[in-house]
Amino acid sequence: MGLAISTGLFVEPLKVVRYESIEALSEEIKKSAQELGVGKVVVGVSEGRMAAETKEFGRKLQERLGIPVIFQDETLTTHEAQELAIKAGIKRKKRREMEDAYSAALILQSYLDSQI
Repeated sequence: MGLAISTGLFVEPLKVVRYESIEALSEEIKKSAQELGVGKVVVGVSEGRMAAETKEFGRKLQERLGIPVIFQDETLTTHEAQELAIKAGIKRKKRREMEDAYSAALILQSYLDSQI
């Protein structure tokens, strides 16, 4: 899962979290949110069956973190992130390592843009 951060209107990819369980993922997100003083989490939601599972994860994450969790459409963000990384000249290995974080940055930017 990719993580991104924003201070104000600018977004940057943070890291990719590899996890073996939802519990481990939730704990890593909580740790990162506390270290960075995050006040809100934006979770990308795809279409179909995965959307329901993602929203359930988001509800549980909100309970665990005690801060708002907002849902944002993530349709085509992986593809868009790949295209932007290629245009930026990022090497293939780095693109693959950070692809989810780049997608997270696009999801977060889309949310921020919708708030203006």
